[in-house]
Amino acid sequence: MSTVEQLPRIFQANLGRFFDRVILPVMAKLPSHAVLETGEADSLDQFLDRAAAQVDNYTANEAAKAFVLTLAGLFERQMSRWARATQDAGIADMSRLTGFEPLLAGCAEQAGIDLSVEGLGDALTQMFVVANVVRHGEGRSCERLRAIAPDLWDEHAADYHDLLPGTSVASEHVRVREADLGRYIWATTRFWGLADPLPLAVTNPPYGQYLSANFGDGTAPV
Repeated sequence: MSTVEQLPRIFQANLGRFFDRVILPVMAKLPSHAVLETGEADSLDQFLDRAAAQVDNYTANEAAKAFVLTLAGLFERQMSRWARATQDAGIADMSRLTGFEPLLAGCAEQAGIDLSVEGLGDALTQMFVVANVVRHGEGRSCERLRAIAPDLWDEHAADYHDLLPGTSVASEHVRVREADLGRYIWATTRFWGLADPLPLAVTNPPYGQYLSANFGDGTAPV
């Protein structure tokens, strides 16, 4: 059994453990509120409670965005390792694949994966662009994300307030919810399941419920 054959299954398991043991427990422990009350407060205590709720939801969203950045980085590192192993084994020339999207396209082609099926490529690309926006803020990635995933913004959300002073910027209003994190972990584990040539490969990882979940109702991330 070669290294190239073993890596997809190991990568898939590592991603699943990170999601199940780190992301979900952390997000579940972060307090969040479906609606943030606004308007004139009747007392100082009420004002402070409302401020605390705003901070809770802001923090939960920041945590979710940070996890997207981590997932994207982990998946890109895995693809790079698999491409290098493929190159070293003399199976294919993968030396020119640098950067997330060239790696994704090249690895998918080598593994015989059709990225257009079930929106797999779209989910992986969206994850990467979200990660770039989290990392860099305003710029080309933010403009691209608004074009490919406008649903990640809700300027009239009842459960989120930008806590930063000054002029509001689009990158600070990106919302990452549980369904988004679920789509990204489904896409990454699905990719490696399809690339896995060994018997009993898990090509349908246990995150499919996120693909049909409706989280577009302005609810909190978790």
